[in-house]
Amino acid sequence: MAGQKILVIDDSGVIRRTVKDMLPAGNFEVLEAKDGVEGLNLIRQQHPNLIMLDFILPKMSGWDVFQHIQVQPELQKIPLVVMSGRKEEVTQKIKEPFEYFEFIEKPFDKKVLVDAIKSAMVKAKKPRQQVAPAVATTPAAATTPSSASEPVTSNATSAEIQQLNQKIAKMQGEIDNLKKQLAQVVGLIKQKLK
Repeated sequence: MAGQKILVIDDSGVIRRTVKDMLPAGNFEVLEAKDGVEGLNLIRQQHPNLIMLDFILPKMSGWDVFQHIQVQPELQKIPLVVMSGRKEEVTQKIKEPFEYFEFIEKPFDKKVLVDAIKSAMVKAKKPRQQVAPAVATTPAAATTPSSASEPVTSNATSAEIQQLNQKIAKMQGEIDNLKKQLAQVVGLIKQKLK
């Protein structure tokens, strides 16, 4: 199985080394990326056989990288294992069951990793609809002036959907930050009232 490339996108050097150490020696070339931008560049340049993606990353989040993968049919075919220390961070944005990728919660052991890779390989082979699941019900698709019988597959529509998904992801991040800030303010007010 030499020549198989596994891309590990994680800001933690410990996780990247752990994954590398858990894989059978000599069978894989492990590529490493410490942030989402570097990871997306390596996906495009190296065409890995498997992607292991942390959900929380600097520069470009794992959620944004995930969205880029989902809107490009050639990237959808790459088996994907999403990793996070908190599953709820993933399920807030992507509803279960995870049909086209596998999820593992950190920390994980070798058996969990190997099982996740096997499962991701099976899931990546599943046939998909023309529009990626993460973007199936976007406002652009609903307001695009086209007849009901026209398929939504043009490059312009895909680009619009991708832009909208990026905006949605950014807005969701801002909403999450506002929720955290509000919780902190409420906590502070409760302390002052005691």
